[in-house]
Amino acid sequence: MSGTKPDILWAPHQVDRFVVCDSELSLYHVESAVNSELKAGSLRLSEDSAATLLSINSDTPYMKCVAWYLNYDPECLLAVGQANGRVVLTSLGQDHNSKFKDLIGKEFVPKHARQCNTLAWNPLDSNWLAAGLDKHRADFSVLIWDICSKYTPDIVPMEKVRLSAGEAETTLLVTKPLYELGQNDACLSLCWLPRDQKLLLAGMHRNLAIFDLRNTSQKMFVNTKAVQGVTVDPYFHDRVASFYEGQVAIWDLRKFEKPVLTLTEQPKPLTKVAWCPTRTGLLATLTRDSNIIRLYDMQHTPTPIGDETEPTIIERSVQPCDNYIASFAWHPTSQNRMIVVTPNRTMSDFTVFERISLAWSPITSLMWACGRHLYECAEEESDNSLEKDIATKMRLRALSRYGLDTEQVWRNHILAGNEDPQLKSLWYTLHFMKQYTEDMDQKSPGNKGSLVYAGIKSIVKSSLGMVESSRHNWSGLDKQTDIQNLNEERILALQLCGWIKKGTDVDVGPFLNSLVQEGEWERAAAVALFNLDIRRAIQILNEGASSEKGDLNLNVVAMALSGYTDEKNSLWREMCSTLRLQLNNPYLCVMFAFLTSEAGAYDGVLYENKVAVRDRVAFACKFLGDTQLNKYIEKLTNEMKEAGNLEGILLTGLTKDGVDLMESYVDRTGDVQTASYCMLQGSPLDVLKDERVQYWIENYRNLLDAWRFWHKRAEFDIHRSKLDPSSKPLAQVFVSCNFCGKSISYSCSSVPHQGRGFSQYGVSGSPTKSKVTSCPGCRKPLPRCALCLINMGTPVSSCPGGSKSDEKVDLSKDKKLAQFNNWFTWCHNCRHGGHAGHMLSWFRDHAECPVSACTCKCMQLDTTGNLVPAETVQP
Repeated sequence: MSGTKPDILWAPHQVDRFVVCDSELSLYHVESAVNSELKAGSLRLSEDSAATLLSINSDTPYMKCVAWYLNYDPECLLAVGQANGRVVLTSLGQDHNSKFKDLIGKEFVPKHARQCNTLAWNPLDSNWLAAGLDKHRADFSVLIWDICSKYTPDIVPMEKVRLSAGEAETTLLVTKPLYELGQNDACLSLCWLPRDQKLLLAGMHRNLAIFDLRNTSQKMFVNTKAVQGVTVDPYFHDRVASFYEGQVAIWDLRKFEKPVLTLTEQPKPLTKVAWCPTRTGLLATLTRDSNIIRLYDMQHTPTPIGDETEPTIIERSVQPCDNYIASFAWHPTSQNRMIVVTPNRTMSDFTVFERISLAWSPITSLMWACGRHLYECAEEESDNSLEKDIATKMRLRALSRYGLDTEQVWRNHILAGNEDPQLKSLWYTLHFMKQYTEDMDQKSPGNKGSLVYAGIKSIVKSSLGMVESSRHNWSGLDKQTDIQNLNEERILALQLCGWIKKGTDVDVGPFLNSLVQEGEWERAAAVALFNLDIRRAIQILNEGASSEKGDLNLNVVAMALSGYTDEKNSLWREMCSTLRLQLNNPYLCVMFAFLTSEAGAYDGVLYENKVAVRDRVAFACKFLGDTQLNKYIEKLTNEMKEAGNLEGILLTGLTKDGVDLMESYVDRTGDVQTASYCMLQGSPLDVLKDERVQYWIENYRNLLDAWRFWHKRAEFDIHRSKLDPSSKPLAQVFVSCNFCGKSISYSCSSVPHQGRGFSQYGVSGSPTKSKVTSCPGCRKPLPRCALCLINMGTPVSSCPGGSKSDEKVDLSKDKKLAQFNNWFTWCHNCRHGGHAGHMLSWFRDHAECPVSACTCKCMQLDTTGNLVPAETVQP
């Protein structure tokens, strides 16, 4: 090491000491120095640490390599390899233990002098020291010494005892090594394999060799140039790193023929490679004349059958200091901590910060990993004022079977929590559409049923030029107002708005009663007023004021209504026109707007955005002519589409316009759940085939799978296939015969075919449960079950040991071809299998294949095999 760059070593068991080696050995003590002045003689290592020089040892010149004794006692014993091949034991402190005093100064001398390249202490037998030397034609290059050996020759040649020309003193010498390996070769690096005391890995001149000291005449080797800096991963003892010039090779000792991985070649030669002792799979490399240390994070992904895929490498670079780095050393216990030294002996204490990996679960739990720590982001006490994320809402709605009620469609808004007025409007609209479509199909099949799902916009267009207005009397007033005569299309529009029930009766009385029961007094009064019944409106307001949850101010509003006069210049009209805008409830506001407006000019009602769309549209159907109505509906439809307001489905229906509106809604909210269920409700085939609709449906299915709501996803698929028969997938998997290759279950297909069906063979469901032990095509026997040894196709209940208690319950009321316990089940790896019921019973208690001599871990191949549907673990 004399004349070369300095090296640095951490003490194996004293976590606050390290030694710097160049022409002499310098021992330093590290201590905390946070925001404090340095002591005299201390060196600043980092913002919170400093080093103090404890001792210097200059008794061993011509150092080439140094290794720190691995045992606890003595603490500061070091082995120094010299240029002449000798290995000297020295110390960096006073050791009062007389047992080890004799070791200090002990020398181990090879037969022929040549440079010592590397030293390694045996981690299992701490007294064994391996030394790697340069090549000599008549000597061995790997010598293993026992430091406690008492053997000293009587006659020692003078050239072996003389350390230098000027030194005459002789010391205790050992010349007989415990083992000699690698004759007529050079050893450039070596390390002991931790898994066995007598296994040594050496980087020889042109190969890596594994020596077994139990049989020194044999060795296992592989030819390679990467023979320098061999080092074993402390967490994976079969993984070894070595390097040659700028390239690092990673070896697996179990398959030693070639490197399992070769890291990216560096432009400059490497000088050091070291595994992190506190972190799995982290390798640090240093190149010549560089201030950067490259880190390679190797992450293995083991497969269930024991094989390993090629490791994933994440490469990083860190810069501990600005100057060139001569060497570095990992701290033995502090996580990811290292110390570096520059050629001019400037040192720096540095910690490699871990990459922070974020993971956001489908149920919105946030976690991140940093080093050995796993952190979970816990949400504080929920604030009711904060709106839940749409993913949380959709998950809760899925658990409540939202969207699956196809009989009482309006109930789906209650399953959604009954919180969103837009959802309420949507599901009531879809309910009315379904109701009146069925009604029309019964009256005149195939006539106008599809028009209902096209929305009020299409319904209104179909009746242009067919409606005239007439004057109608008010109830409770001596006044007449022009109202459009209601043809069939306008009646249908009012029905879809919910104002009137199905049939020819146009009475809004039932609708008003339902509003009163729900406590919507203002809305009920406004609807009554729009139907020219001011007496009923006043009565409803008085009822609301006298109810428990009503507003006493409604009496004042009722009083104001009772003073209505038709005179245009009256004080009543002037005051109501001015003060109505100060009313908080929009329905009270539009009531006075209607009463104070001129005939045919109802903008104060039609463009009050806080009033429900269905009420404004119903009002327009009663009071606007065909041309005005069509323009208003067109304008309102465009507004709804731009805003993504679900109330607009009443206008657009489940058409292309409805898809555009729903697209705006999904873009605004991300609610693919509502979009999927809505579009499936009654859309024509061309709308269902729209790529946007298919995208929403597939995303919702994937979302259910991500939540592990597999049963919910299956329910959704069944719901989808009922409403959209074209979406039912064809059979994707079938069991084929080993001999003829035909599907064993082909007779179950809806495609006509020749030959007997399974029903003729009596597969399950048949009262006799006859055996089907051969292929219907070629009559060859089917495979046998690995457990009952009876041919597949035989019902489980017919097998020995089969019992009714093991039979699975039917998952649906439909007649099944075979119970699940009778299904063919086999492992994709070893191809062994049997009846599903028998296989499940076997793998409840076993991990290996039931076939003798087969070691396949069948049940572990499926990584989702042990997952439980999330629906079953809900609190």
